[in-house]
Amino acid sequence: MPDPKSMTTSTPLAKPAPRHVMGISGGKDSSALAIYMRGKIPEMEYFFCDTGAELPETYEYLQRLEAALGKPIARLNSDRGFDHWLWVYQGALPSPQMRWCTKVLKIKPLEEWIGAAETYSYVAIRADEHREGYVSHKPNIHPVFPFKEDGITKDDVMKILDDAGIGLPEYYKWRTRSGCSFCFFQRKSEWVGLSEHHPELFQEAVDYEDKVNYEAQAMQERQYTWSSGETLRELLERKDEIKEKHAAAMARATKSRKNLPLIQALEDVLDDEDDTLPCQACHL
Repeated sequence: MPDPKSMTTSTPLAKPAPRHVMGISGGKDSSALAIYMRGKIPEMEYFFCDTGAELPETYEYLQRLEAALGKPIARLNSDRGFDHWLWVYQGALPSPQMRWCTKVLKIKPLEEWIGAAETYSYVAIRADEHREGYVSHKPNIHPVFPFKEDGITKDDVMKILDDAGIGLPEYYKWRTRSGCSFCFFQRKSEWVGLSEHHPELFQEAVDYEDKVNYEAQAMQERQYTWSSGETLRELLERKDEIKEKHAAAMARATKSRKNLPLIQALEDVLDDEDDTLPCQACHL
């Protein structure tokens, strides 16, 4: 019969292998990185922080990407929806100055999903960019930047997507940043695009704005708007003016660089309209 003492002094359990994870935003860079790393790290786990307010085109693009990867993309959802957190933050719409949506709908679900496991997080910052992206402050999460390390630029990203037969999400026809349908980082012409492509989602954003401003007015408090300097109702009244300026800028961009791809012209024009960097936890 085995000695009981010998059974309690067995070899310590081996340290668990670290996790390898990659966030997918629904945009071109993270999608290209997923394709680029395909097969290089078989245990790679893909995730998408789903706020529940994403564009239909984003969900469709995720399905295409899953087919190309041959792996599922985990959907990470907050335990409470946008309306709950809007109430917690006393009716203040998220803004560039107060990005509570990123904190509670993106970062919190991600860090809960990872837990305490030693984890390498692969971030889609390109070699031709000067930004860091979202980097967790948790000591067990270590960022990795394959595109920066390998010198991958925007042109390379487009080639990766084209060669894989993935292409770009449909929303790139009028918007170049992924994120919620009512993301406050949208440029003026992108809000107009939302009103034309998804009028019901534009109306949802208007309803949120109307509600918080009605309550703010009743209490003589500061009003909040999704778009800087004006309400969405006021923006829509200027729809034709905004479209005319955008069309003229697109014409100038394509004329000055005759072989400029349409998507590059759109990005250049939109960045000229507003060069504010978008939320890095959402946009990569």
